[in-house]
Formats: sequence, C-alpha cells, structure tokens
Amino acid sequence: MKRILNAFLIIYLFNSCNYFIVQEKEDKSSEIIAIVNTEKLFKEDLKNVIPQNISKDDSIVLVKSFINDWAIKQLLLHKAENNNSLEVINEINHLVNDYRESLFINNYKEMLIKQQLDTVISDVEIEDFYLKSKDNFRLNEELVKIKYLHFDNKVVSKKEFLKLFKSEEIEDLEALEKQQLSFKYFHFNDSIWTQLDKVLLKLPFSKENLLKKTKLLQKQDSIGLYLTTIKDVLVRNDIAPLSYIRPTIKQMILHKRKIELIREIEKIIVKDATKNNNFKVY
Repeated sequence: MKRILNAFLIIYLFNSCNYFIVQEKEDKSSEIIAIVNTEKLFKEDLKNVIPQNISKDDSIVLVKSFINDWAIKQLLLHKAENNNSLEVINEINHLVNDYRESLFINNYKEMLIKQQLDTVISDVEIEDFYLKSKDNFRLNEELVKIKYLHFDNKVVSKKEFLKLFKSEEIEDLEALEKQQLSFKYFHFNDSIWTQLDKVLLKLPFSKENLLKKTKLLQKQDSIGLYLTTIKDVLVRNDIAPLSYIRPTIKQMILHKRKIELIREIEKIIVKDATKNNNFKVY
C-alpha cells in the first residue's frame, strides 16, 4: 500500500501544474489511484480534497491522509460485512432502505408545502388563536417594560441627560436619542416587553429592584452612571402578552396548516390511486 501511495503521489504531482486540481474526467476507469479488494479509488474522487493555493508538501500530506482513511474505511467495511450475521446485515439494509424512503418522502412533502401552503396570517387569526389558548401561554421567565441608560463618568452633560431621561415628553426622548453616541448602552422603548435576564447583563441593579414598577432608579459607580425606569412587570407563570408571543403563535398556526395540508395531500393520493386501480385492498 505504501509503495502504491508514493508512486501515485510522484506521478500526480509532476503531471499537474496545479498539483492536485483535478481536470475534467475523460475515462474514470483509467485513473485508478488505489484499490482495496474490489473497491477502487479514482483520481476524480480527489478533486474536492485539495484546496487551492496550498503548498506541495501540504498537498502530499492531505492526499496521503485521504487515501489512507479511505483504505481503512474499505477494509473495516469488508471485515464488518464478512463478520456479521445475515440477520444483522438484513436489519441494517432494512434500516438503510427505510431512511432512504423517508428522505424521498420528506423531500417531496416539503416541495408540496412550499408550493401550496398559505403563509399569510392575519392579525385577527393570531388574536383568535391567542384568546382560545390564552391559558396555555404561561411565562417561564420574567418580563419588564423598561427604559435604561448608561454613560461613563467622562460625559460632561450628566445633568442634562438625567433631566431628559426623567421626562415623559416625546421631544425630550428624541433629544436624548440624538446623543446616543455618548452612551455605552441604552434602551428607550418601554412599550415593548424585554426579558429581565438580558437586562441584568447590562445593569448593576438586583433582580428584586427591577421587578418593581418605579419612575427612576439610578446608580453611580467607578465606571459611570446607570439610569432606569420600570413601567410594567410580568413574573413567571403570568399569562404571556400577545405582543411578546406573536412570532410563536405565527409558527404554531403555520405548523397546524402544514399538518392539515399533508393530511389532505395524503387523502388525495390514496383517492387517486384507488380510482386508477393502483391501490387495492384484498
């Protein structure tokens, strides 16, 4: 085996200006580079093994490794086939066939789903689904409607930023947003629900403090000033708000439609096969 490998490498390297970039195959049977029992490895099989712009030495190492791995695999497969009982071989063949059939069927189903599935979901449908299943949408995390701001001690306009942050006027919030390059991080939209765990990664306040509605929390440390207001809170086991789980409900509706579509397709296939005498039950 070692002699075969070395002979191949020498011939292959000198006959190709690009070393191992495989040219278009003319006669695959005449380009054998290794044989294990009755199995053959062809030059064509190496075309995706060697990357471009690789050194000659690295190419040799890669080719040797590939051929050696291929030979080991073939030898092990040969041993395995000869040392397993007929029962085991039949079971494996059965599993392989089942897997092959599943791949074909699932691929066909996905193709039909892409062609026929209605993916447009109205707000009315989402709300109706939510109201009917509301009790099933319980939170397993805490959510907050929060506004926060953090800037370092080098900022000159601390008092101005604090004044704007405390204000509930839209104009003041817009003025604050224009200064965002001065902030380390911020979140001004307190009309949406945010996971508390994500907030805790950015703010040095305790969970207990952030689970209470408050107009202003502030903390000064060596890094800078932290400001936050908590507009609303939801704890674990509360019913999840529609705005927060809307994407999840969309996926649930789509999944339901997929199942219904597949069932309908299966009914039509059976009906057509029966009508055309391709399916009979005796």
